[in-house]
Amino acid sequence: MFKFLHAADIHLDSPLLGLNRYDGAPVDEFRVATRRALENLVALAVEERVAFVLIVGDLYDGDWLDYNTGLFFSAQMSRLRDARIPVYLIRGNHDAANRMTRDLKPLDNVRLLSVQRPETVTLDDVGVALHGQGYEKRAVLENLAAAYPKRVPGLFNIGLLHTGVDGREGHEPYAPCTLDDMRGHDYDYWALGHIHKREVLRPGGPLIAFPGNVQGRHVREAGPKGCLLVTVDDAGNAAAEPRWLDVLRWEVCRVDAAGAVDGDDLLARFCARLDALLPGLDDRMLALRVEFQGGCRAHAAVASDWPYWSNEVRQRATEGGSGRVWVEKVVSRTTPPPAPVDPTADGPLVELELVLEELRGDVVQLKALFDRELDDLRKKGPWLLDDLDSPERLRGLLDQVGPLLLSRLSECP
Repeated sequence: MFKFLHAADIHLDSPLLGLNRYDGAPVDEFRVATRRALENLVALAVEERVAFVLIVGDLYDGDWLDYNTGLFFSAQMSRLRDARIPVYLIRGNHDAANRMTRDLKPLDNVRLLSVQRPETVTLDDVGVALHGQGYEKRAVLENLAAAYPKRVPGLFNIGLLHTGVDGREGHEPYAPCTLDDMRGHDYDYWALGHIHKREVLRPGGPLIAFPGNVQGRHVREAGPKGCLLVTVDDAGNAAAEPRWLDVLRWEVCRVDAAGAVDGDDLLARFCARLDALLPGLDDRMLALRVEFQGGCRAHAAVASDWPYWSNEVRQRATEGGSGRVWVEKVVSRTTPPPAPVDPTADGPLVELELVLEELRGDVVQLKALFDRELDDLRKKGPWLLDDLDSPERLRGLLDQVGPLLLSRLSECP
């Protein structure tokens, strides 16, 4: 039996894009977050006495600003060398060979696999064969997995691949391949990178897994982040267990506002949701986006003095989190209570309600409507329509706009 760590997408010293525009943002904590996560990875490897560590692409976020990034990585690798733990890594799209103009010679316990062709490394002391190829350039659009060698008989075979296997929303389709491409090599484990959300692509066949990135960098990378601790038993069966390495965690705190009578009611509901999030933090900081959703009587009063109420949310977060919680943004998706409509009556309001309900149940039709009506705005600034490809986001907007539209129309003489 042996153990190893599977990590990817460390993005060491990733820049804090746009963070400085937020008042009170924990900039210092963010600046060192990826470094602290790497330190946690090294500490975990030593504690678990793993046989080796795999880093499957995007160790770096791009070319170094200076050599300090490389020196920090080398310092961490020296801790693993002292513990006699080797490290094997491949380059990804962010740290592709032609993107990195600065370089340092790796320590003797660090092996960087070839970017020219698939390379096989055998670890005779643990009975493992590693197969992998890194990126020579950022946009690798050919199927690298197709050229990987067949398994080495008698060894536990691991494939290292930085890939958008089968396509993944929000990620470029680099090194495209299918699950069948990987299964055809008859490896025992596929260590993947590139997708920043942990995912195990199974059942059936070998264990194929994305560990996700080690540290969330913005609200679209919410939830626990870390690596996979893989245990291989004497029969060659692998089991992967997530281990969290992040030091600052992003979360989206959605508060059900349905039926809330006033702003204080909304605040109480937020505090209850916050209390549910805090126990899982341990010593981490929490970066929080708060979203209120639903129809309620509190809508008009809160909307009329939104700066006050949004800052009350921040105040409660500071108080409830003992200074460990930073609220990135407070979003109101509340609506006024819908005006009652007689379902037996005829008329435009009844027809409108039926149309809204039909749209809510037909994602294709709903997306086509938004694409058509918001096409001009999308061309001017795609970031203005962030997340509008998500069915849940589209339904949320419909739930917000629909009751408001019905309420306004019902007030017309």
